[in-house]
Amino acid sequence: MEPIDAGTSSGGARPRPRAALSVLIGALLGITWAAGFRAYMVELAGDESTFSWYATFVGLLGAAGIVGGLLGLADHIRRTGGRPHWRWLALSPLILGLLPLTVPGTLALLSQGIGTAGIAVALIAVGIGYAFGGRGRAWLRSVIGVVALAAVVALVAMTPVISEGRVSFAEPRGAWAGTLALTSVLVLGLATSIPFRTVLGRSAELPTTRSRTAPAPPSLSGSAD
Repeated sequence: MEPIDAGTSSGGARPRPRAALSVLIGALLGITWAAGFRAYMVELAGDESTFSWYATFVGLLGAAGIVGGLLGLADHIRRTGGRPHWRWLALSPLILGLLPLTVPGTLALLSQGIGTAGIAVALIAVGIGYAFGGRGRAWLRSVIGVVALAAVVALVAMTPVISEGRVSFAEPRGAWAGTLALTSVLVLGLATSIPFRTVLGRSAELPTTRSRTAPAPPSLSGSAD
């Protein structure tokens, strides 16, 4: 009677995940993230906050959707063995600072130092991503992580100044706004760590699969090793 192969009886090889699904989920999460972060921006601007089809849905939600989709693609690539140059996707958060520049009038404000928060958030996210990605020299990741986290705290601490006193951490609403800003940047940074993480692939599964399917070696009676 022939032995049953446990590997083939369970349906063969495990199906590979699809890239489109990872991109779609990432884009959805990115848009959700941006919608929440927009609430923090409303707190900063107060009654001066305005919404428009292009600035809101392209410059902010669209940019975050692209970033989320690219990070979702990075997660798919990481789980399927990697691809050449795929780690450049770690720079995708920069889209959050670059796409809003296409909104009419933004460049004029940028020359006055207004509207640079998106670029700052993107750079901080890349720094956090590198620090928590687990690749590279430990001391360098530690230094960059400390600098990035300090920048997050400083950015949130400037909220009362940026809002011209409209937001106060001594009030529940102001404390909520600060918490929203802090956690939003940290979540973006942790998502950006995906392209820095170790690649997973089928090679890591081969020893386990082989050990399950290979027959046990016959025992030699009378041997004393």
